[in-house]
Amino acid sequence: MSDGNFKSSKLSRRSTLLGLGASAGALATAGVLPGTARFAQAQSSAPIKIGFQKHATGIGAAYGRWYGATTDAAVKRINDNGGINGRPVEIVVEDDGTDPKRGAEVLEKFATQHECDIAFGTLFSHVVIGSAPRAGELKLPYFVVSEGHHVASGMLNRYTLQPGITDVKSQVQSMAPFVAGNLGKKVTMIYPDFAFGHDHRDFFSAAIEAQGGEVVAKIAIPPTETSFTRYFPNIPRETEVIYHVMVGPAVLTFVKELGEFFGPSRPEIFGFIDSLEAVNINSPGLEFLEGTYFWEGMPRHAQADQTSHDKAYRAAVGVDDRGASLSDGKDVSTFAHMFGCWETLNIIKAGMEASDYQGPADRAKLIEAVEAMTDLPESDDHPQGPKQFNGKTHQVFGQQYISKVTDGKLVRAHTASIEDGMYEDEVDYTAQSF
Repeated sequence: MSDGNFKSSKLSRRSTLLGLGASAGALATAGVLPGTARFAQAQSSAPIKIGFQKHATGIGAAYGRWYGATTDAAVKRINDNGGINGRPVEIVVEDDGTDPKRGAEVLEKFATQHECDIAFGTLFSHVVIGSAPRAGELKLPYFVVSEGHHVASGMLNRYTLQPGITDVKSQVQSMAPFVAGNLGKKVTMIYPDFAFGHDHRDFFSAAIEAQGGEVVAKIAIPPTETSFTRYFPNIPRETEVIYHVMVGPAVLTFVKELGEFFGPSRPEIFGFIDSLEAVNINSPGLEFLEGTYFWEGMPRHAQADQTSHDKAYRAAVGVDDRGASLSDGKDVSTFAHMFGCWETLNIIKAGMEASDYQGPADRAKLIEAVEAMTDLPESDDHPQGPKQFNGKTHQVFGQQYISKVTDGKLVRAHTASIEDGMYEDEVDYTAQSF
């Protein structure tokens, strides 16, 4: 969407809301409940139904729970401000078990049983890859919040989009210059043995080589593994930097055992915060992380220059300045990823308003409206930072953050620009038919 389209969309939205406000008194007089007044001018009073493919169980459960909390907060904000095209948004939740086969079955339920307008929310890449073909067959717009390079690589279809979170290829391309320039050039990689981990393996290897470095060992670990010590002797002595990215319920065990293995004498360590998502960085046994570095999609700990957008977002999703639940300080969020749900839902809203979406017959128009988007300024809709969407590849690009563990806090040490993560198009989905 061009800047001009953004302006006209905002203007039209503002006019709609003003009109709704002006008519509220008349509606109240007529006996209409105040809570329903803001949706009264829609062509249809039926809710827009968004199918939320949730990792409620399986290895993605911690993410699923916080993706759910973020989704609920974003939808509340959207509905409090008049919904989408004057209609309330309703979230329909189905558990995919973090399983590819169940993922495809969930999309089938959304389309045929629940009659959802779109599907949304998936994180784990193997589930996206297993589900996306069914979305294409069902002609169900599928907005994923994943990070894998599967969307932008062209392996999926026009009905699958990733407009609210960056992908691994962009992330590691942005990180490699910092790693090579500040930490070392002989890298051992430790990653989960499935599509997401393979993206890290392949793209970081290429990115570090472009910086004059090399990956001296690649250690793939099953994502369901619960003990890791037996893998660490495979780390070569020449290693200058350990690059780790781990996922699943055993991430705390992974980082603890890594620290126990090395003791005080360790190489530099650069991790993706995935290895510590939903884990308190001050947990016993993690003291060795002091002075190590992490990539973060959005800094978990509020920074000294915190924006008003970050502050408002934290309040809305119910987390404190350290990314823990306001109701339970021991419940640490998946903060570096879950913003993608918030931002994707705001993209969906903008796309539906730009296309005047009324129902399933307008799905192609919705996709075309999102494909037309370009610059997404930092705002309450996009609190992680400014972004640029590539309609041809269905992938968004944004800033990347490197934080250093300093006195038990994640302190931003480097911000990579949007341009640092840009790469050549590998597909043009807009050339595909609906």
